Amino acid sequence: MRVVILGCGVSGLSCGVRLLEAGHPVELWARELPPHTTSDVAAAVWYPYRAHPRERVTAWAARTFEELCVLAGQSGTGVRCVSGIELLLWPAPDPWWKPCVPGFRRATAAELLPGFVDGYVLEAPVIDMSRYLPYLLERFRRLGGSVRQREVRSLDEALEAAPLVVNCTGLGSRELLGDETLFPIRGEVLRVAPPPTERFLLDEQDEARGMTYLIPRFDDCILGGTAVEGSWSLEPDPAQAEAILARAARLLPAGTRLHVVQHRVGLRPGRPSVRLELEHVAGRSVVHNYGHGGAGVTLSWGCAEEVAALVRSLSAGTAPVGPVNNPSSTGRTDGT
Repeated sequence: MRVVILGCGVSGLSCGVRLLEAGHPVELWARELPPHTTSDVAAAVWYPYRAHPRERVTAWAARTFEELCVLAGQSGTGVRCVSGIELLLWPAPDPWWKPCVPGFRRATAAELLPGFVDGYVLEAPVIDMSRYLPYLLERFRRLGGSVRQREVRSLDEALEAAPLVVNCTGLGSRELLGDETLFPIRGEVLRVAPPPTERFLLDEQDEARGMTYLIPRFDDCILGGTAVEGSWSLEPDPAQAEAILARAARLLPAGTRLHVVQHRVGLRPGRPSVRLELEHVAGRSVVHNYGHGGAGVTLSWGCAEEVAALVRSLSAGTAPVGPVNNPSSTGRTDGT
């Protein structure tokens, strides 16, 4: 079955790879290609952030964790496994995503930084998107996939070209589909070099100051961050940069110098729930895969494999009957 995929971020490319491996001819259409996609701005460390519902997210995140660990063992992927700690200002139960992470444990007193009372220690994949997305794009093309840079204003444009469309347009689905449940979660990050830490550090509890994360990559480190719901601005804010640096400095040895190489802004595709489902439209089919919040990379392979399974069932004539212009799916009512 010929497939057109909309979107060339991590979701679109992961779906493309899995569908090509299953034997489908695949063409990918996108307005922006790496390094100009939202995915390029991601930190990125495996962490299921702001994605729902938990039961589906857990399965997708666990499968992606496994696949990213495999890629970490291969050269040229931009993925490596890094030890790190999520620091806690007050005691908390084990996180809901614990079953996804082999070797998860509580921090010892010696591992905690001053001012923190507990923590989660884990080894997780860290993904350098400046290397990972070119790797995925090359893998996609090597498998026989083609890429067409073009803007799509209606699903009809793609449905006229192929019997099956996979929609991975992220926040773009708000305009493309009229899905008003989608909203931007604006995030700002700084890229510093050289890396000031060998382990990743997360502090999500300090709502007064804002969340803090330090994600060391191969030659640099990503500092973050912000999560401003409803803001569409892509203009870097110098005041936010100073605040991010100040929060990062609290987690580093006194006197650590931070040389900022780049200041970037991205818009995470927030939604009450990830939309991954098959929809029938005028005798043709669309598989939607968007609304991953701050966990696009973290859910990418798990979601791509579910997309491939839906396509396989569609080819076999056993696919679930999906909605036709269902308001709860397009977002005109609550999308959960």
